[in-house]
Amino acid sequence: MSDRHSHRLLSETHGAVSVPYHLSIMRRLLAIAGPAFLVCVGYMDPGNWATDLAAGSSFNTSLLWVLAMSNLMALVLQSLAFRLGIARGLDLAQACRAEYSPGINLSLYALCELAITACDLAEVIGSAIALQLLFGLPLIWGVLFTASDTFALLFLNHFGIRKIEALILVLISIIAAGMIIQVVVAKPAWGEVAGGLLPTIPSNTALYVAIGMLGATVMPHNLYLHSSLVQTRQIGSSFEAKRQSIRMNTLDSFVALNMAFFVNAAILVVAASVFFRHGYHSVAEIQDAHHLLEPLLGTGAASIAFAVALLASGQSSTITGTLAGQIVMEGFLNLRLPPWVRRMVTRLLAIIPAVCTIIYFGERGTGNLLVLSQVILSLQLPFAIIPMIHFVSDIRKMNGFAIGGVFKVAAWTITCIIVGLNVKLAAETISRWLIASGNNAVWLGIAVIPAAAALGGLMLYITFKPAWASWLRWREQRIGVHEPLKDLKSEFMSLEACAPLQKVAVALDFSGHDTKVLCETVRLLGERRPELGLMHVVESAPARFWGMDAGDQESKEDPGRLEAYAQQLRKLGFVVRTFMGTGKPVDELERMIQDFEADLVVAGAHGHRFIADLIHGATVDKLRHRIESSVLIIGKKKSV
Repeated sequence: MSDRHSHRLLSETHGAVSVPYHLSIMRRLLAIAGPAFLVCVGYMDPGNWATDLAAGSSFNTSLLWVLAMSNLMALVLQSLAFRLGIARGLDLAQACRAEYSPGINLSLYALCELAITACDLAEVIGSAIALQLLFGLPLIWGVLFTASDTFALLFLNHFGIRKIEALILVLISIIAAGMIIQVVVAKPAWGEVAGGLLPTIPSNTALYVAIGMLGATVMPHNLYLHSSLVQTRQIGSSFEAKRQSIRMNTLDSFVALNMAFFVNAAILVVAASVFFRHGYHSVAEIQDAHHLLEPLLGTGAASIAFAVALLASGQSSTITGTLAGQIVMEGFLNLRLPPWVRRMVTRLLAIIPAVCTIIYFGERGTGNLLVLSQVILSLQLPFAIIPMIHFVSDIRKMNGFAIGGVFKVAAWTITCIIVGLNVKLAAETISRWLIASGNNAVWLGIAVIPAAAALGGLMLYITFKPAWASWLRWREQRIGVHEPLKDLKSEFMSLEACAPLQKVAVALDFSGHDTKVLCETVRLLGERRPELGLMHVVESAPARFWGMDAGDQESKEDPGRLEAYAQQLRKLGFVVRTFMGTGKPVDELERMIQDFEADLVVAGAHGHRFIADLIHGATVDKLRHRIESSVLIIGKKKSV
């Protein structure tokens, strides 16, 4: 896939915001600012609240350093994400689809969808809890009510990306104001807060919570989101324009992510100051935190601010989660669904486990479910980070913006920390499950261990594949991969005896790639003027049934468009015939090519892979096995 892929994700907002590079730096910064604030919402969603409350109430401020470390990691990783989007014009999902085989690509997509569902689960539960705290709505009804925000998001899509960014900024301000009120009322011991910045892990339980905090802060789908959102700005194609954009997005990210750090730190500090100080060491439930704030602090303002901020957190995260889901599906699968379908599917996948938890474990089970969702996010992180580091390190494709040695060391150090913590957690969790299962340990092992091994194998593959590819390139350059060139004239035939082309068939699909196909055909033929056969298949549902008599828009307009191309080619001295077909493209093209008796068939590359091929059909790949003519594929890269 070309770095300048013709199918842009979030196409309705791609390049929608102009950047006045000729004006002052403040005007340029205001134009570029925004994507990082959409991203930072994911760093303060209800899942963060649950892990921060658990950390503060159970371990005082001793895990505050985890938030600080996570924030530094987030700054580094998000900078890699927007660098990829700016330098290559691809988001992370698109880059993965271009790099990996369909099987690997599908595995990465499945893991990413799991992470998005886990994040949406936190948003569902958080919003439902906020509705319960503010209005007394039963939790299960609040969970079901959150499905309605799908339609609110559809309404927001009509206002454009800048209006959405403004709304998110308002919601962030509400969250921040709520946290300021709570910190002021809680009166924390600032000496203990400073001591919490020193790294320490009090227990294995603290490790579990710390990994949950890491997953809640450095969220994998935010990397996909950020690499796409920066492309909503008109970046410009020059090196200087891209460099300015990277610098300004760095500042945008620094401000936004530190705001998210303040919110998370405030929640943890309030939990430590209010709950841990008064002996409440197991406040992992958001509801308990809300109910205890008023009696412990002696004011209702803190508890109301807590609930309002929680609701703002859940709703703002819903917006960005929807955008991330759309980006991931389009980028990995090249498959576009209506936004309401995409949103409803994701929301239902989150609602079902939430409802089941409430039914079987009661409302008290939601806290553990929130922490678990954040641990799932952390376990998925390496599968997003490792490919991204490889992509932004590629000197050949980053157009002068590949990261340097210091940046690489920092990125890989972060990755090693995350992978190490995750491996330790996975090993301890599986061991604990096997011990607890008793006589069923064998069956549990059969189910869990192969899955863990498969994930480990996938991680090793995406980690070392670029090194293997580099070694193969070095080997080819070093020793060569082909036999010595033989003299064609003496060994096989005389080149002068090659028969000239008599008839060339050109398959056009009216996808916007036709001009490139025709231009390349004319350029390659040079002064030769064989007879051309322009061919097109109408694939609309009416045409498949009624043929050219269907009378639908495609059946009416496509013959005229094909003839317009023919007229332009006739002016260049070609003899041109047009062929129209209806129905299945492969069958119809095979018939028309045989009727025309073409020596060569020219067609454009689909750009489809895997799932998209199942939907649209790998026309050229199937066609070449059914005809005797040679086939020439014209790619989508612009000619030099």
